[in-house]
Amino acid sequence: MTKRLVIFGTGDIAELAHYYFSSESDFEVAAFTVDAAFVTAPTFCGLPVIPFEDVLDRYSPADFEMFVALSYSRLNATRKEKYLAAKAKGYRLASFVSPAATVRNDGQIGENCFIFEDNTIQPFVRIGNNVTLWSGNHIGHHSTIKDHCFLASHVVVSGGVEIGEQCFIGVNATLRDHIKIGERCVIGAGALLLADAEAEGVYIGPATERSRVPSTRLRGI
Repeated sequence: MTKRLVIFGTGDIAELAHYYFSSESDFEVAAFTVDAAFVTAPTFCGLPVIPFEDVLDRYSPADFEMFVALSYSRLNATRKEKYLAAKAKGYRLASFVSPAATVRNDGQIGENCFIFEDNTIQPFVRIGNNVTLWSGNHIGHHSTIKDHCFLASHVVVSGGVEIGEQCFIGVNATLRDHIKIGERCVIGAGALLLADAEAEGVYIGPATERSRVPSTRLRGI
């Protein structure tokens, strides 16, 4: 039976959510919603855009689920606020798990999760609510990702890691086994964590510097 969905958001992530839910799930997307102050057009992806303040009048929680399609803005706080606001209106929050992901954790995945293709989720992993796993991550056995986190692509989470709420983990970051990441941490692209990270920590590795030799002087390329 086809399930019906309203997506919160009208940005790039909302467009991606529309694509994935429409092409790779049992959901039919019926409409989009955002706060009234952010409605800039009557339609998005060919579907109506309804002010969030009025969404109950058109799309009852008895008949429609919702998905909050927002990024990691304000360290995931905006997505958290809208997730909680949708629940307060009585909506069930749908999750999308790509059929091209390898999921071995017996469905221990919360609400409003967005799990893209090529993620590997090993046995005994627990994923909380409102978590985004962009494409190509490895989530090692017995690890826990708590609510409202965002992991960018190609992150390696080794076995037995605990990631606290509202963390952002950047592209190609690596977390060694059996460490704890406190709430609201930022782990930058390419960072390597070998020990626990206290709450609200920022871990950014050095960027690659430009060589003093110009490309026109390189040989063999």
